[in-house]
Amino acid sequence: MNSKELVSKVWKKAEELCEDTGLSVWDVTFEKEGKNYYLTVFIDREEGVYIEDCEKISRALDPYLEQREFSSLPPYTLSVSSPGLERRIVRPEHFEWAVGKQVDLTFYKAREGVSGICGVLEKKEDDRLYITQNGNLLELDMADIASVRLHFEI
Repeated sequence: MNSKELVSKVWKKAEELCEDTGLSVWDVTFEKEGKNYYLTVFIDREEGVYIEDCEKISRALDPYLEQREFSSLPPYTLSVSSPGLERRIVRPEHFEWAVGKQVDLTFYKAREGVSGICGVLEKKEDDRLYITQNGNLLELDMADIASVRLHFEI
């Protein structure tokens, strides 16, 4: 099973588990960090996610992931978490949700000596991102953007 199939299956199962709790799935990732693999399910709810929510979904996912179809996976750590205040914005629905909100962008290569910017997300169209920064509308190519996160100030 490749990682795309794994993410799809886990997403579907997590959605089923979240359905009755008022939770939703924000994202599912399967990533390798160093020599370790991490399967992370990010859950969300308007009024916030509690540790008990994460524990409930994690415990419900465990038996599902013990099925034979998942036996070919390398050893991994399962984590169920809130996406956090500075959540990653990666999927089309994330960008739709973030329109009008302040976001932090980092670039693969510095642009005019700057490695990242903060601005208001206006829209995402195809491979273009439109950000308002200091009253200026910037049109950016998604291929140049390493990450987009919701901006949070204390």
